[in-house]
Amino acid sequence: MHKEPFLKMSKREHISWQKRLGIRFIALVLALIVCAGVIVALVKMNPLDVYKAIWDGALGSERRVWMTLRDTMVLLCISIGLAPAFKMRFWNIGAEGQILIGGACSAAIMIYAGDKMPTVALLVVMFVASALGGLIWGMIPAVFKAYWNTNETLFTLMLNYVAMQVVTYCIVFWENPKGSNTVGIINQATQAGWLPELFGQKYGWNLVIVLAFTVIMFIYLKYSKQGYEIAVVGESENTARYAGIHVKRVIIRTMAISGAICGIAGFVIVSGASHTISTATAGGRGFTAIIVAWLSKFNTFIMVVVSFGIIFMNQGAVQIATQYGLNENA
Repeated sequence: MHKEPFLKMSKREHISWQKRLGIRFIALVLALIVCAGVIVALVKMNPLDVYKAIWDGALGSERRVWMTLRDTMVLLCISIGLAPAFKMRFWNIGAEGQILIGGACSAAIMIYAGDKMPTVALLVVMFVASALGGLIWGMIPAVFKAYWNTNETLFTLMLNYVAMQVVTYCIVFWENPKGSNTVGIINQATQAGWLPELFGQKYGWNLVIVLAFTVIMFIYLKYSKQGYEIAVVGESENTARYAGIHVKRVIIRTMAISGAICGIAGFVIVSGASHTISTATAGGRGFTAIIVAWLSKFNTFIMVVVSFGIIFMNQGAVQIATQYGLNENA
């Protein structure tokens, strides 16, 4: 006699966007309630004061708002770069390396050509060089995957460490001041290669560049022929071949795009934010972007919200640590 299970779970195929939004809102409220209980139990603080500190840390002043937006745009740009690769089920764990190579290309042009080219031409060359650097770094594992079926997870991960060594080698020649083992702020006096202000803000161009990629990538993945090919290859390479899709070409092309956008993220960091290069330039954001891409289901507009949420909480955590005298070693 067949016995029915006490609890049966099944995935609902269709659910309205209103209901999905409601579920997420309820989950957020429950998370705040649970966190409030944890705060009271562990540190005996008023949860409302802690939540206010989080808000102040991320959005408490105009400067903090723009710092939050700046970091959001960097994380968003990397997430956009990872979206086509992960949608194709190519596990690109190498965004950190692609960012570093893109950033190093920008830094090199700032150092060697900063006083030799007009501002617009310099920025265009930096942008293109960073894209090409990331593109090449992304294509290397793609070619090996396409022709010899190598493990892209290990390959891209190991290339991160190679990229770190490349940057370390470059720092030997670029260090300023000599013997400091750091590059320092590049072209601090002339600001050659720095993205100029837009809307009266230092990080205005960061927003324009990354939001433009947000729209372009959404259209590319959802409405273009190449976006359809990426989706088919991601579902089944055999099905893609049966449908007449050149799988090897799709793999290499998609990773070239993924690497190029991650390289551009390096440009945004070096030219539009830190104005320097180091092995910590990527700062782990290449891995955080994987979370953003998956949570957003590769929808770049949803990535905006998820990226902002993660940076909001990160900035808030810094504020809490400062305001309440907390630190990692406490």
